[in-house]
Amino acid sequence: MRDGKNTLPCIFYEIELIISSLRYWRQNMTRRNQTMIAEFLLLGLPIQPQHKNLFYVLFLAMYLTTILGNLIIIVLIHLDSHLHTPMYLFLSNLSLSDLCFSSVTMPKLLQIMQSQVPSIPYEGCLAQMYFFLFFADLESFLLVAMAYDRYVAICFPLHYTSIMSPKLCFCLAALSWVLTTFHALLHTLLMARLSFCADNRIPHFFCDMSALLKLACSDTHVNELVIFVMGGIILVIPFLLIITSYARIVSSIIKVPSARGIRKAFSTCGSHLSVVSLFYGTVIGLYLIPSANNSTVKETVMAMMYTVVTPMLNPFIYSLRNQDMKGALGRVICKKKIIFCP
Repeated sequence: MRDGKNTLPCIFYEIELIISSLRYWRQNMTRRNQTMIAEFLLLGLPIQPQHKNLFYVLFLAMYLTTILGNLIIIVLIHLDSHLHTPMYLFLSNLSLSDLCFSSVTMPKLLQIMQSQVPSIPYEGCLAQMYFFLFFADLESFLLVAMAYDRYVAICFPLHYTSIMSPKLCFCLAALSWVLTTFHALLHTLLMARLSFCADNRIPHFFCDMSALLKLACSDTHVNELVIFVMGGIILVIPFLLIITSYARIVSSIIKVPSARGIRKAFSTCGSHLSVVSLFYGTVIGLYLIPSANNSTVKETVMAMMYTVVTPMLNPFIYSLRNQDMKGALGRVICKKKIIFCP
């Protein structure tokens, strides 16, 4: 299974490869059409000028909380051998995904809030779109893997170690990374074939795929068809699998005659499902069943839910408040002699 040390060099290599490929593609397209634009203007959030500093501090605090929370999880799981289990290995991948997912959009958002000309190069815009899709898809697949892990642990406790073998865990994690690579690349290449001739103003805080399609001056039917078909595979099917897994978990727990256990299980499942519903609900609502009544402000707020709020909540919902993580934190602190431990 991938860990942070092996994954980060791969991510940086992918960034360089994607930008180089887009630059080469761009040069070829420009030779055929000299009117294509060189950069986009990100209009950011619809915030009154007098409130910008307040929101800047708020978003900076949320971003730093996301980074710190997810880094703590990754470090604890790496250092504490008690957490080298399938559930926490999936959590470490999810934390890395959340950290990168938030870092794709938040630094640029903070920059454009302080910039008079919030521009982004054409290649940079498509690269941002690629990594946004990559880490959003990765989160979707990892949430499915985690739901399946919990389903096996609760419904088949005696067979858990044999079912969730290291080989299966590695395959699930590796498959998640591979599938997201091809899906994100497909959308990026389809976007790169479009022409953007006149308006280069994106009414968003990042290079959102749907916002870019509205600016294109060439035919976008293929892009829209792929979004609908692949969105059903990448979003709807995983969401249904997660709901099914938790439904079976709840059904299994109800059969156990323990009021305390039932309350704890429902509390845990409820918090997990609330984050899952927030993530999938906003993404599906924006990309698969967009309403004609959706305003730019409404779409931007919905995007904030899954790009900013969800990555910040995941560490607290899935990890930092449970006893295993608290115990691991205490053991790591004592081992490193950060504080005196009796």
